[in-house]
Amino acid sequence: MTDPVLSLPELPEKLAAIASMFRSAPKPLRLQALLEYSKKLPPVPEKYLEHPEFMQAVPECASPFFLVTEQEAGNVKMFFKVPPEAPTVRGYAGILTEGLQGATPEEILNVPDQFYMDMGLSELITPMRLRGMGAILHRLKNAVRENAAH
Repeated sequence: MTDPVLSLPELPEKLAAIASMFRSAPKPLRLQALLEYSKKLPPVPEKYLEHPEFMQAVPECASPFFLVTEQEAGNVKMFFKVPPEAPTVRGYAGILTEGLQGATPEEILNVPDQFYMDMGLSELITPMRLRGMGAILHRLKNAVRENAAH
């Protein structure tokens, strides 16, 4: 039997591997993995910290969440600013960073809007936080579209 997450053409390879790992892990390990991803989130470059007006807020997220994307040689670089006091949301940002950093705009735009629901996160996270995750992906896709249009 093939793994349905890995067989989804919409998920870039790295994100598919992360999603598959989460889905197959027992609940306590999923939470631990999410917290590990929160620690892996790279810092926001100084140029954005000095000029926060370039970062987009995600007001639908319960935690203060900001993102910015850049395109370099046809690939997307993304940065997320999330406070350490929001480890699950930071973990999701870490997953997006690890799974999508360097992807093409098309790969990011093709990620299913609810892909994170197949990772077993609904057993770990409140519905309000899950809605915030959906909003984060939606805002990320909008930022990628805007950059691609320029």
